[in-house]
Amino acid sequence: MKPEEISAYIENLHGRFKELEAMLADSNIYANPNECRKITQEHRKLDNLFNIFNSWNETLNNLEENRKMLPNEEDADLRELIQSDIADLETKAADAEAALSVALLPPDPNDAKNIIIELKPAAGGDEAALFAAELARAYLHYAELRKWKVEILEQSSSDLGGIKDMTFSLSGEDVYSSMKYESGVHRVQRVPETESGGRIHTSTITVSVMPEAEDVEIDIKPEELRFDVFRSSGPGGQSVNTTDSAVRLTHIPTGIVISCQDEKSQHKNKDKAMKILRSRIYEVMEEQRHKEIADERKSQVGSGDRSERIRTYNFPQGRVTD
Repeated sequence: MKPEEISAYIENLHGRFKELEAMLADSNIYANPNECRKITQEHRKLDNLFNIFNSWNETLNNLEENRKMLPNEEDADLRELIQSDIADLETKAADAEAALSVALLPPDPNDAKNIIIELKPAAGGDEAALFAAELARAYLHYAELRKWKVEILEQSSSDLGGIKDMTFSLSGEDVYSSMKYESGVHRVQRVPETESGGRIHTSTITVSVMPEAEDVEIDIKPEELRFDVFRSSGPGGQSVNTTDSAVRLTHIPTGIVISCQDEKSQHKNKDKAMKILRSRIYEVMEEQRHKEIADERKSQVGSGDRSERIRTYNFPQGRVTD
């Protein structure tokens, strides 16, 4: 887009910005957290866009003024100073234009959603489980720094303190947009604690980042579900519950099975299982949508497929490669 086209386009957005400000000024909007989050995010995105545009516009104006001054300036020192300013302003204008191009991109419809993260060891046995626990702690620490709410939905530990599998939800501002690129296979290369000979091992874990689906987005009919209850068990199979509080939920059309036993209440475990199920079904729908787009364009569009390695953590060389 040409500068004048960008200016006209952004000018038209000011009307929408005023609408959003009016919505946020209405106290009734806060009764619907999901709608409030979407409106707040759109308002913040537009505000950021206007700030970038104003900075870019101001830089272009200053650049034009300096270019007009240069031919008429006879003093050599001042000419050198103006030329230096022009070079700096050209760099600043290019950076602002790049930032503006990103800000003008349409938002991901899932960016305002909360998420559910699943971590599972893949190749590497106990070492993979140990690394899964370390990565989980890193994510939870990051969530604490971002002031996100964390809820552990399901967790199973290994004998050495690792994680066999872990599912947790993150709620807060910009959760999905900040975490969506974590989805995929994470590979670690290091000498594990379980290795006595000092050899470097390569292990992998899978991370799935799923937008949390709302009830209105996923229509799950009662007849499509099968609930089974059983007693929760701890390490070694020892019973830690005297009631059938654990829940196994099967979604018959897709074959997705969810088990939850962390809570002592069967009702709470059922709610957690439904929460995970909605997100998994939503993820399947999103992957199908991306596949259709990719087929139409005859090129692969990133869909967060967990079979694709996204990052390698090389401990001996102190290197992380995305």
